[in-house]
Amino acid sequence: MAPMIAVANTKPMAKKKTEEEDDQLRKRNEELERELKQSREREEQMRKELQKTWERLRVAEEAEERLCCELGELEAESVNQARAYNAQILSLMDQLSKANLSSAVNNHRASLSVL
Repeated sequence: MAPMIAVANTKPMAKKKTEEEDDQLRKRNEELERELKQSREREEQMRKELQKTWERLRVAEEAEERLCCELGELEAESVNQARAYNAQILSLMDQLSKANLSSAVNNHRASLSVL
């Protein structure tokens, strides 16, 4: 028998290794695509939440503006009421002063007529 040299066939190993790498790359690609999809969904959700927040802010600003107008009107009304109340107090004080003066004059006349 003649000596034989055994030569290993490396092609099946290289092919198997390439298939494993391809599988790993496919799995990684699928994982990245899932993460990208989730990221886009989160981004869309955040946009919707931001839009809702902007809408709430707009409503709050409009409410604040209405309240400021109402407050201004109430302040003006209270100033007018305070002025009217002050005028009424002055009028009543004047009437009381005149009544006291008239009463004093009448008392003085009465005391003079008794004499």
